[in-house]
Amino acid sequence: MNLSISIKNNIRNKFFQIIVLVLMVSLVINPSMGLNSARNGLHLWFNILLPSLLPFFILSELFIASGLVQYFGRLLGPIMGPIFKISGEGSFPLIMSFVSGYPVGAKLTSRLRGLNLISKREGDRLVTLASTSGPLYILGAVLIGMLSMPNLTGLMIIPHYLGAITVGIVFSHLPNNPKRSRKQYIPSKQITNNNKIKSDSLPVIITNSVRDGVNSILLIGGFVIIYNVIIDVLLSSHLVNIFIIHIGNMININPELIKGIFAGLIELTTGCNRISSLDISMIHKILSINFIIGWGGLSILSQAISFISQTDINVKLYFVSKALHGFISTVYTYILYILFYKDYLIPSSLDNFIKEEVYNLKTWLENIYFSTKMSFGICIFFIVLSILVHNISFIKKRG
Repeated sequence: MNLSISIKNNIRNKFFQIIVLVLMVSLVINPSMGLNSARNGLHLWFNILLPSLLPFFILSELFIASGLVQYFGRLLGPIMGPIFKISGEGSFPLIMSFVSGYPVGAKLTSRLRGLNLISKREGDRLVTLASTSGPLYILGAVLIGMLSMPNLTGLMIIPHYLGAITVGIVFSHLPNNPKRSRKQYIPSKQITNNNKIKSDSLPVIITNSVRDGVNSILLIGGFVIIYNVIIDVLLSSHLVNIFIIHIGNMININPELIKGIFAGLIELTTGCNRISSLDISMIHKILSINFIIGWGGLSILSQAISFISQTDINVKLYFVSKALHGFISTVYTYILYILFYKDYLIPSSLDNFIKEEVYNLKTWLENIYFSTKMSFGICIFFIVLSILVHNISFIKKRG
């Protein structure tokens, strides 16, 4: 058994070394491509992800460190327990993920597991549910900025979130393992941090929250930059293009659509951008885009796994859930199209426009202000919802 594991690890390491070597050779041959790819990734991270996600990360850390998630999460048990078989604490990552998008849900789930606020099985279930794209990305960046079809909001937004809820319900039927208790797993460092939460002063809590938030956003920036380079190296490869064209001819699908899906499997925004610019049926565009948004792309999955791998949450299960999310979202999209959008005029070709944003200090500050305001709004909503659910449950018990 140990020998087979050793062989698998050795093969995996060799494969990884080959990939790194190919990337290095490609960058040496064409350094300008690598520089442009890295610059585009850095531009995306600094101008969009940094101001959009950093307030969510810092405020969510404050919310968890203060004990509010644990307190108000217990009040939401009557909702989370019967539907998803998750304790009320899991409602916070779920709400934050549905509003702010990738990879906030995975980070918060890992954080709650690391602090022993949820069990391993709850973490396995929650990470499959609280891993969604944000509505601002789906509606603003993709539907309006890329597809130029704001009237198709329902065909984009409903399948994605309904797919996430369906995946959460499916994985809620995972069997409980009685050998896994809440007290069996906690890294020693996180135990210490968890015990300090109640005794740390407010300045220490704020300092730790800001530090953890900044570390997380820097980690995401590294993934964004490296995956932008990887996707440009692959799609510029002659062999990869020949392979894609061959597959397209075999299954009678536009090779350019396969390239777009292939790009989306690696990096979400690049894939959506490529697919939206194709001269194909609009429903085929939306079906493909909804699949890769549900999947998330290897770049986003790597960001999520960087948080999940710090705990004992099942990474393989997370991979399966994202593939299932992409497939279910596609099915829901087609069903909605047949029921409500089939007779709707969807042109086969559009003069697509990609909204060119001019980023400066003003727009950067506006983005971070908007994200901060939304973060506070989500936390207030979480508190109000917790109190409301608790009062309704209390009234029902008394009645």
